[in-house]
Amino acid sequence: SEHQHLRYNPLRDTWVLVSAHRVRRPWAGQVEKPPEEHIPRYDPNNPLCPGSRRASGQVNSDYDSTFVFDNDFPALQPDAPDPGSDQHALFQTRAARGVCKVMCFHPWSDVTLPLMKTHEVVKVIDKWAELVEELGSTYPWVQIFENKGAMMGCSNPHPHCQVWASDFLPNEPALSDRCQRAFHQRHGEPLLLQYARQEAEREERLVLLSPDWLVVVPYWATWPYQTLLLPRRHVLRINELTAEEREGLADVMKRLLTKYDNLFEVSFPYSMGWHGAPTGPHLEEDNSHWQLHAHYYPPLLRSATVKKFMVGYEMLAQEQRDLTPEQAAEKLRNLPEEHYRSREEQVGGGGAA
Repeated sequence: SEHQHLRYNPLRDTWVLVSAHRVRRPWAGQVEKPPEEHIPRYDPNNPLCPGSRRASGQVNSDYDSTFVFDNDFPALQPDAPDPGSDQHALFQTRAARGVCKVMCFHPWSDVTLPLMKTHEVVKVIDKWAELVEELGSTYPWVQIFENKGAMMGCSNPHPHCQVWASDFLPNEPALSDRCQRAFHQRHGEPLLLQYARQEAEREERLVLLSPDWLVVVPYWATWPYQTLLLPRRHVLRINELTAEEREGLADVMKRLLTKYDNLFEVSFPYSMGWHGAPTGPHLEEDNSHWQLHAHYYPPLLRSATVKKFMVGYEMLAQEQRDLTPEQAAEKLRNLPEEHYRSREEQVGGGGAA
């Protein structure tokens, strides 16, 4: 906890430099603007609200639960032409096709996931599973991800995520697939299944533990309060979770995100995403080396207005962090699980739709 050292990330076959003593250095850098706390529940000009007209001219349904629509400005399209190839090893191109969807969690703009009721979060999980089932029948990769907060590039405060399906395996899951496969071949057990068991026994980096799930600050974490959410049994994809596991997941997600909000008493920004076994043409393959998991990458380091910057050494040499995973886990573990602002105060009273 006092001296710099390297830690190995087995999911990426990379090393992280941990320099815990640097967190005590004075900060005179950029200070972020605190996130807006008073968000209107309904704004007819917000393109994600029920009944609103989006930039494409499409009008949202008057939804009262989750709502999914095709992204109006998709990064991937199903009918993109083949760009051809230069036929030179240094100038390679290939076709990239897919679909991009937006999924609203709730009809109210001022309700984030930790403020939703557990049964409402279960509906979100059920819809994720539905989309993986639907898109995964065709595409080899379905990426569920949420960017929360302007600090993480989110341009709309309405609670939502995105789901992108691609006809190729992106870099991060391709690397993770390779590492998990190699570990399984050497040890005869999925990497993350063994890792979850070890973390549950050691308890050093444990944040939350339930009969079906655990949350840890991973041993190799890069972001200050990064967490890894894992099932405790062997599960390949989110659509394979039982009803009981989905209810347990909803509870654990709410508890984790409430802890995040309580850390600096602010609606905590982060990027999160689910990684599961490849789909599409890979469905018939042996993917027993895979284990379903979710990554949470929050940028805040010292306060609600001071974040971790991935620049300089991180961009040009390797990942580096100033707070040990054990210190981060202890801080998160000891935070209360009652939200720092009551639901009534946060969303103006009343029950959710």
